[in-house]
Amino acid sequence: MENSDTEMGAAPENEMGAFYIYEAPVRLWHWINAASILVLAGTGLLIAHPLPSVMGEASHHFVMGDIRFAHFISAWLFGGGFLIRILWSFFGNKYSRELFHLPLKDGSWWRSLGFEVRWNLFLEKRARKYYGHNPMAQLVMFTFFLLGTLLMILTGGALYAEALGGGSWADHLFGWVTPLVGQPQDLRTLHHLGMWIILVFVVGHIYMAIREDIVGRQTSVSTMISGYRIFRK
Repeated sequence: MENSDTEMGAAPENEMGAFYIYEAPVRLWHWINAASILVLAGTGLLIAHPLPSVMGEASHHFVMGDIRFAHFISAWLFGGGFLIRILWSFFGNKYSRELFHLPLKDGSWWRSLGFEVRWNLFLEKRARKYYGHNPMAQLVMFTFFLLGTLLMILTGGALYAEALGGGSWADHLFGWVTPLVGQPQDLRTLHHLGMWIILVFVVGHIYMAIREDIVGRQTSVSTMISGYRIFRK
């Protein structure tokens, strides 16, 4: 069932039932992206702080090589999935575009954002219902996830270009990033910082999703599995 448009995506207070919000490509991208972030963070930490030498014959081990390989595969899924996600926003429903757009010129969006800040600080007694993302979720996802993802793709691509060398395809695409940042070590530091920005977002994202499920009386976690937003009493 497709809902009718309401101000800033908010549903009437007495709205009940299930509404199809997130299409299958968005849900599939969400979970692949989540898995990619976990692998990238884990392998990235090990690359930054390598494991000590392992016992036995060196020719029998390729531990750091396997870790780097897993990091690269996950990076391809992360970056390629993000590109596909951008393309889908042109073909999917209006909720597939919320990630890429902040209605900063809309006064009602700012008022709703203020309400959501108060709600998350436990200063409001009752939650507002939203078919898609509420304004606070939009702002956090745009600022931390969207911009953080772009930072990781650019800095990660530039680091990969260093490994492949000058004149490689990666150097042509991302070689300009390193001189813009300053030097390779600054690039690594920025890439490492971007990882922590996204991890902080992930923790907050999980907390807010579970909180809305329990306190807000509207599905959040299961919505990204079934695609349906369900409003409960």
